[in-house]
Amino acid sequence: MIDLKNIDKSWTLFLDRDGVINYEKKNEYVLHWEEFIFMPGVKEALKILNPLFGVIVIITNQKCIGKGILTTEELSIIHQTMLNEIKLAGGRIDEIYFCPDLEDSSPNRKPNHGMALQAKHDFPQINFSKTLMIGNKLSDMQFARNAVVASVFAATTNPDTPDPHHLIDLRVNDLLSFATALTKT
Repeated sequence: MIDLKNIDKSWTLFLDRDGVINYEKKNEYVLHWEEFIFMPGVKEALKILNPLFGVIVIITNQKCIGKGILTTEELSIIHQTMLNEIKLAGGRIDEIYFCPDLEDSSPNRKPNHGMALQAKHDFPQINFSKTLMIGNKLSDMQFARNAVVASVFAATTNPDTPDPHHLIDLRVNDLLSFATALTKT
């Protein structure tokens, strides 16, 4: 269990994108900004989380690039527009790490923890013992275990995931319910 009272600016927040920040397209990919739809309450949640965490990053698999369905430049346009919307709402994301690789054995593809190591390289102040990963899939929770960070399961797209579960330290309905819980501690 995570003691939310201990969270302060020395903590880092890793966020999955699809299913946590924006609606996830089942068996498809978000290929254009017009297809990117924020999950309810996400902008408000990121505004709340902004002053609470020292580093906030997105960690996302983007196999669509490896498949040739989306280019890195097109993904960058989606991400830049998303970042602008978040900033306008008072939130922030310090960096976005994505893995375009097709092979599950790639060290950067979740649930492997290569993107966590990239974040630690870019933000040396990251302390994995003071880091949370919020995701909507068990592979995100396994990523958290592999990176030795706390796992928070957002039950947005997979509400039938068993609870309790050995990979999940904390279960929340969505990002806003997590942010709201932090303000009540």
